[in-house]
Amino acid sequence: MGTDSTTGTLFLAPTPIGNMDDMTIRVRDTLSKVDVIACEDSRVTGKLLAKLGIQSRLISYHNYNEEQKSSTLLALLKAGKNVALVTDAGAPGVSDPAYRVVTLAIAEGIKLVPLPGPTAIIPALTGSGLPLDRFFFEGFPPRTRSGRKKRFAELRELPHTLVFFESPQRIGSTVSDALEVFGSRPACIAREISKIHEEFIRANLDELTEVLKSRTLKGEIVLVVGGKQKVKRVKVNKYPQN
Repeated sequence: MGTDSTTGTLFLAPTPIGNMDDMTIRVRDTLSKVDVIACEDSRVTGKLLAKLGIQSRLISYHNYNEEQKSSTLLALLKAGKNVALVTDAGAPGVSDPAYRVVTLAIAEGIKLVPLPGPTAIIPALTGSGLPLDRFFFEGFPPRTRSGRKKRFAELRELPHTLVFFESPQRIGSTVSDALEVFGSRPACIAREISKIHEEFIRANLDELTEVLKSRTLKGEIVLVVGGKQKVKRVKVNKYPQN
């Protein structure tokens, strides 16, 4: 089904994950012009819009109301309204809600415009020092140890560099499980990307487990692990290069 010129456009608008200057001019301009902004948390998005001097109608759209609000957004789009979908930080749909309304919009022939912008995945990869020719983004691993080890075993034979999101509370256990399943591969913990305390800890998994025994990490974390291939071992970077 082709797009209908009488319908609105759905914009997927990435927002800063740290530094406000990461927001593109195009995203800022889009947010200032759309009829509605669908957001995870109106308090978070409201503060962002206030800093940008943008006034717009906000509608909540998060994991707990996605099914209901997808229908609401679709009705607005069919009525000719332009809608921007944002999350609290980063790109909509990357471990954040967006998939349902995107698939509905595509099925109805509504124009979809995914805007480039901030994401933690690419900076974590490029700053890790690991091969970038092929990578596999897994998102958050299972919360339980048995679940993580089972999933890691399924990924063990991949030659791709592996990328995971993880919480500060579970990163120690996750690195320990990764070491047990993958062996001591080169890895990198990328923490607080684009924020004041940005840090890259580059080491092999066995060395990372030792680092995490003496450190309590805070903030947003991306774990990058080398794939199954021969790559040079690296020494732990105790002092981040900011």
